[in-house]
Amino acid sequence: MDHLYLLFVDDNEEFLASATRFVSATTDITVVGWARSAEEAIEKANRLRPHLVLTDLALPGMNGLELARRLKALPGAPRVILLTLDNESVDGRALAAGAGLDGVVAKSKFGSTLLPLVFALFPSRRSERAAEA
Repeated sequence: MDHLYLLFVDDNEEFLASATRFVSATTDITVVGWARSAEEAIEKANRLRPHLVLTDLALPGMNGLELARRLKALPGAPRVILLTLDNESVDGRALAAGAGLDGVVAKSKFGSTLLPLVFALFPSRRSERAAEA
């Protein structure tokens, strides 16, 4: 099975490290990079060609919704999941805003909601190991 390539975008390095450990330990997902700003994420997405970008809503400069719009305009655009502190307040609004989001995950529910969403977006990527997680 091919690995799913993931780019994390968040200005909180502690969250990036923790999320990377979680994803790497439970799935056949390869974290190909981190970006701490939207501008850095666009550069890395162009260079690394991830299948999936997980981006925080609150970023320095350009926010995660605008980043999603710009990523979706790239050739071979990745899937984009928005990370929020509270997805109930942003879910419908963000999806309706035309940002091209493929999903929204609250950071407080990251461990229980991320993998089901990822495997719904990429059903052929689900591994035996991930199914047991």
